[in-house]
Amino acid sequence: MYTGIVSGPYALKSVERLNGLNRLKIDLPDALLVDLVIGASVGMDGVCLTVTHIDGNTVSFDVMSETLRLTTLGEFDAGSQVNIERSAKQGAENGGHNVSGHIDGTAVISDIVQTENNYEITYRVPKELMGYIFKKGFIALNGCSLTVADVLRQQDSFTVCLIPETLRSTTHGDKAIGDRVNIECDRQTQVIVDTVRALLHENPQLFKDNI
Repeated sequence: MYTGIVSGPYALKSVERLNGLNRLKIDLPDALLVDLVIGASVGMDGVCLTVTHIDGNTVSFDVMSETLRLTTLGEFDAGSQVNIERSAKQGAENGGHNVSGHIDGTAVISDIVQTENNYEITYRVPKELMGYIFKKGFIALNGCSLTVADVLRQQDSFTVCLIPETLRSTTHGDKAIGDRVNIECDRQTQVIVDTVRALLHENPQLFKDNI
């Protein structure tokens, strides 16, 4: 489990493409290595990965084919910047929202509007995910907990506004129109929406009786 408050962007040291998986290595600062062990979970651009090897400050992860298919991790090369977050500790402050690290798919940047004090990014998402996205609701993009500023349902799109601190401490400010990011919808919202859908599907008369 994560909070969506990433520690910062870090560059991949190497990417080894093997049969059925990619092996990613990254150098992390001492602060992120405290109590880190093989088998621990680390969020990389919002994807929950398992530590497979630690050599000094270099940490290794194996990314399987299904994860490569569903996320952007297969696009990475040595030097690619990624958002990193250690898994949440029980009792620690959660300044974001609960993020599982299980990606629902990818969103494509369709527009960026930058003014003197504002930075807005609009994303286009698969239609099946739009039912879980609401104005003022939570969304995790490349592991960052963000608030949905606007929803454009006819365009299967939504917009977020980024403050300077988010631009400084994540990779979002480096993205361009056409780039893909990993998206995780808020799990509580998904449960509520799916429960209501199932209820209406199984009991359509309930809806008819209340309109």
